[in-house]
Amino acid sequence: MKRVTILGSTGSIGTQALDVISSHPDQFTVVGLSANSSVSQLEEQCRIFAPQYACMMDETAAKELRTALADTDIQVLTGMDGLCTLAALEQNDILLNSVVGMVGLQPTLTAIAAGTTIALANKETLVAGGKLVTDLAKKMGVDILPVDSEHSAIFQCLQDKHSARRLKKVVLTASGGPFFGYSRDMLAQVTVKDALKHPNWDMGAKITIDSATLMNKGLELIEASWLFDKTPDEIDIVVHRESIIHSLVQFDDNSMLAQLGVPDMRIPIQYALTYPDRWPSPVKELSLADCGSLTFARPDIETFTCLGTCIEAARRGGLAPCTVSGANEEAVALFLQGKIGFLQIGELARAAMHTLPQKDVYSLEDVLAQDQEARAFVRAAVGA
Repeated sequence: MKRVTILGSTGSIGTQALDVISSHPDQFTVVGLSANSSVSQLEEQCRIFAPQYACMMDETAAKELRTALADTDIQVLTGMDGLCTLAALEQNDILLNSVVGMVGLQPTLTAIAAGTTIALANKETLVAGGKLVTDLAKKMGVDILPVDSEHSAIFQCLQDKHSARRLKKVVLTASGGPFFGYSRDMLAQVTVKDALKHPNWDMGAKITIDSATLMNKGLELIEASWLFDKTPDEIDIVVHRESIIHSLVQFDDNSMLAQLGVPDMRIPIQYALTYPDRWPSPVKELSLADCGSLTFARPDIETFTCLGTCIEAARRGGLAPCTVSGANEEAVALFLQGKIGFLQIGELARAAMHTLPQKDVYSLEDVLAQDQEARAFVRAAVGA
């Protein structure tokens, strides 16, 4: 039995991870679950999977959950301290970090320090604190197993260790989001409802907006540079509308390998949880004949400025990626609230990177402070 704790269990990745676990009830046991404020959903998960611990980020929600679970032996924790307690549990064999935003960084570092394998679906962990995380993982001998479909695809293509030593380039595929082919004039008119209509994937609101702006792909480029030890110039991005090829690698002899599958996150989630083994999956088989043509195009960096901003941040290094990530997170929240327009998301992220002081060498405290400064910059810029 592999013992699993899931941070963000009520979100898109978390619920699909529990679906994977349900498909293999004799192989997994759930130690801990966490959510932000979804009391009823987390209570239901707790009653089904019977973890020893549950955590709510929101204090009021935690009190409600304690009352709801009073007839059980489940210990209810709260806040960042609670998340870090879950991450440090000695019972954990693997921690799936699927929370959204900067809140995921500290639990990841805590789990690595405890020697726990990380299944990572939280982008900000590596975007904002990549050097801190990878240095500590190397020191502790901890595996970071990527859950994002693109990074999982690359990871899977590198399982031939002999070929992996000759990795020349990483190629990330992008769906292009709902606005592929749009001009900036067209983007200026899009609404929140428009931006939440992703053509291929069912994801949370923040990640769906990031996909629409192509910020998601820029953040993935920064992640990939840390996960696979590649410079930004050794990582290509190609728009692949069908989302069948999830990413590719190119070796020194210019041959390429790709990982293909239906667009279903349960494939990369399960691979992270079962690595290095592969088990039967609840996901349907891919039929290439049914897919028909697969298409590829270059991303429009001039129109979708978030992607170009992330590439620049990756080249700058230091706290620049953290600045972009924090500013974007705040800007997306304001967009979802109807307080700014779609194009302002990218404009604010770029302005924050160009305006705020940066550091090349940083600590956890520096990362957390920079994130807050980037958010404050965005709020001040729009008078929010």
